Amino acid sequence: MLSLHTAMTAFKRSPLLSVLSITTIAFSLFAFGLFGLVALNIRNALQRVEERVEIRAFVAENTPIEKITAASDDIAKYPEVLNVEIVTQEQALARARKELGEFSDVFDAQFLPSSLDVKLKSGFRDPKTVHKIVDQVREYDFVDDVRFGEEWITQLYRLRNIAGVAGVALGLAFAAVAVIIIGATIRMAVLARSREISIMRLVGATDGFIRRPFLIEGFAKGILGGLLALLLSWIASLTLEHYLHFRGIFFDDRIVMFGLAGGALIGLLGSGYAVGRHLRKI
Repeated sequence: MLSLHTAMTAFKRSPLLSVLSITTIAFSLFAFGLFGLVALNIRNALQRVEERVEIRAFVAENTPIEKITAASDDIAKYPEVLNVEIVTQEQALARARKELGEFSDVFDAQFLPSSLDVKLKSGFRDPKTVHKIVDQVREYDFVDDVRFGEEWITQLYRLRNIAGVAGVALGLAFAAVAVIIIGATIRMAVLARSREISIMRLVGATDGFIRRPFLIEGFAKGILGGLLALLLSWIASLTLEHYLHFRGIFFDDRIVMFGLAGGALIGLLGSGYAVGRHLRKI
């Protein structure tokens, strides 16, 4: 209780420095959070595009429906396959006229063949897996051709990998800069109370007793800075949605709690390091 009271007194005694520390933590975490928000939305957009990956196997004309159905059931049992849809010539015609309305007069029932549309499960849409399924589907003697947008899938997978690696690298860089800035700010707060620490040491206070109020203060500043960073990120998200006219996603509860815990940990470790370094010099 005494340590908590001392920490609260320090807040009241140096409000400007406390606000500066909280603001620095908030803006450092906000920069990191804003990058994370952009990365999260890019990842979500790529996942939505990836869900459209499918294999379309065109069936030879006059193939018995029983044979097509049997092949569909076999393909559906592949561990990588989510579902298989049989598209008849009439269904293919209706879909083409719907998707390409301005060219609806060009198509007729004999123009488009029947097909097997194969959708893959999440995690099995990489080029290697797609090629594997395509090779298996081509083994059926009634399959005339298989289309799967090979170049498009390869580019999508490469873009996802690049985005992942760049996200991790830039995220670590932002985190490192945030920790350095926050550590320097907390150290300023500790140096401003160096005389108080020296007096406490002279009257026989232990290092643990001296550290405790600073740790509580750093923890509180980290929590407040994290809350402010989340608020700024939420406002930035709403602003971008309004001006760019797109529906983005925000951090879920798990990420929010992780952000608050990260702010608290940074404040705690920063205070502990700054106080410990100062204690070693006196």
